[in-house]
Amino acid sequence: MEKKTNILKKFVGNQLFIPLVALLLLIIFNLINDPSFFVITILKTKEGFPVLSGSLISIIDFGSELAILAIGMTIVTAATGGQDISVGAVIAISGSTMLRVLCGTNPQPDKLLAPIFVAFLVGALAAMLCGAFNGLLVAQFKIQPMVATLILYTAGRSIAAWINENRLPIIGEPSFGYIGNFLPGVPIPTPVFIAIACMIIIALVQKFTNLKLFTQAVGINEESSRLNGINPKFMKFMSFVILGLFVSVAALIKVTRISTITYSVIAKDIEMDAILAVALGGNKLSGGKYNIWASILGAYVIQFLTTTLYKLQVRSDALPAYKAVVVILLVIISAPAVRDKFAQITKKIKAKKAVNGGV
Repeated sequence: MEKKTNILKKFVGNQLFIPLVALLLLIIFNLINDPSFFVITILKTKEGFPVLSGSLISIIDFGSELAILAIGMTIVTAATGGQDISVGAVIAISGSTMLRVLCGTNPQPDKLLAPIFVAFLVGALAAMLCGAFNGLLVAQFKIQPMVATLILYTAGRSIAAWINENRLPIIGEPSFGYIGNFLPGVPIPTPVFIAIACMIIIALVQKFTNLKLFTQAVGINEESSRLNGINPKFMKFMSFVILGLFVSVAALIKVTRISTITYSVIAKDIEMDAILAVALGGNKLSGGKYNIWASILGAYVIQFLTTTLYKLQVRSDALPAYKAVVVILLVIISAPAVRDKFAQITKKIKAKKAVNGGV
């Protein structure tokens, strides 16, 4: 009996417990409400290639770009104890830069002016420069992350529109759309493979470098990490640059989905989803120790919730209100006062059991 109690306690204490429970509740709700939610069908593209379709496919498809963002957001949160609210605007800047490289001054070119990979590199550089700007404000000028990133959150979409002179470039090249949709003959959405590649890369980086160790050290105790030879300013700065790189990958997916860009709408409110994924993964929003895999799972749970709400015909402008409820619950659960209260209750229960057992 004691062994079973210890196993249960270990499972409940695991960081993946909350996102797994949330995922299980969503699965049960949809099974009861509408079993067709889990039906996967085969459709054909305009070219005649078979592709998978259904709510579950939408979750792994759109959840992939959120998972990519959650990786970078987790690192920033761990290092700085704050969040970047400008990622949606930076996606617009990066995506607009890619389209400018591909289209030049002609919004509807007959052929691409540069290889797609080159356009991505330029867009990645733009996003990383935005990250460097945010990182400089946070690391060097000690501005709180949410306040520092408010600058690009406010101005970013205007900058994105300015890059393409307020025009909406449209890419007619079919191969461009493969990145955000489906590769010919492959029934699974391409963003799923891109997300897997990002996960593998970050796993290798964490395994063969000190990124995780240094990031956590700075987030836990900045002064102590400095005394141990770690440069806190550099780590905070680099966390935003790394986030910028992942933002550019999400931007590439976003613009290739529709082969154009809508400056005011693209990636709207995605920063809230990315932060929520980090929180749902059980990572402390105050920084320190983190688990990227928990954040990735949290991202897919958030997308599961979003798809469920769409299935219930909830209006898109009402979605943030529902997600805000989840944020409030997570913040309350993770609050030190609440955790202390639960710990006190647990101790009292154990003490009462011990007394009854003694009697």
